[in-house]
Amino acid sequence: MKTRHSSKSVRNPSQLRSMRMFAPLFLMPTFLAFCIGFVWPFLQGIYLSFFRFKTLRFTTFVGLDNYKQAFADESFLRAFFFTVAFTVISVAIINLAAFAIAYVLTKGIAGSTLFRTIFFMPNLIGGIVLGYIWKMILDGVIIRFLGSTLALNATYGFWGLIVLLCWQQIGYMMIIYVAGLQNIPVEYVEAAKIDGANGRQILWHITIPSVMPSVTICTFLTLTNSFKLFDQNLALTGGAPFRQTEMLALNIYQSFYTSTTNMGVGQAKAVIFFVVVVIIALAQLYFTRSKEAQE
Repeated sequence: MKTRHSSKSVRNPSQLRSMRMFAPLFLMPTFLAFCIGFVWPFLQGIYLSFFRFKTLRFTTFVGLDNYKQAFADESFLRAFFFTVAFTVISVAIINLAAFAIAYVLTKGIAGSTLFRTIFFMPNLIGGIVLGYIWKMILDGVIIRFLGSTLALNATYGFWGLIVLLCWQQIGYMMIIYVAGLQNIPVEYVEAAKIDGANGRQILWHITIPSVMPSVTICTFLTLTNSFKLFDQNLALTGGAPFRQTEMLALNIYQSFYTSTTNMGVGQAKAVIFFVVVVIIALAQLYFTRSKEAQE
């Protein structure tokens, strides 16, 4: 009786009208904060990308000239290809390692909860702090065995960034994969075993198709996080040597805040950066969602 009364009271038309009436009032603070903190700066950034300026009070309209200068900047193009290479490798390593660890930890091994906590902990450390910690660790190892540093060799800097991001992100993605693996219906696996499927066949034909929603989420997060990497790049290499390990976000920062003539070029780079990330992220979502198993 109590459940029925509760269900009827929820469906009361007057209460539904009240909820519809006051819902905008409760949503308004969050909506205003979103507009002030994101929508307005974003629109203003697009507007300023068409102007030459050093301060916002003195601007000169130049049309697409800032975009032409951005594409003509060799450092920007080098940072783009460096970021693409970094993203491809980091996304592959993070997702493969996270899935493998999650797969092992969902097999009922002893201490699996402790291992999950340990693997997740690196994600709690801030990017700048993490960058400086790994800079000291990697520089010490490289100097000891290779006689160089991250700042003197672009190859070491590249793989240093890979190690740093993988160490930070694998544990977080592992948690998402664990949730996906635990959500697989037991009946699927039991039916496959009855039909004579071995472990490898169950993995490829049952487990992986069933966790494709988790693959979609993890790939999207690692893809966007890799492209947007800034604080770790600033702390670990700072773009050295000679801006060869400079990623897109750091290049935009340098173009905007170190410019003494025209900050509009840096703003145009930021708009290009946004468009590229959106296109790649949407393409990835479309591709991975098309592979998700239909329940």
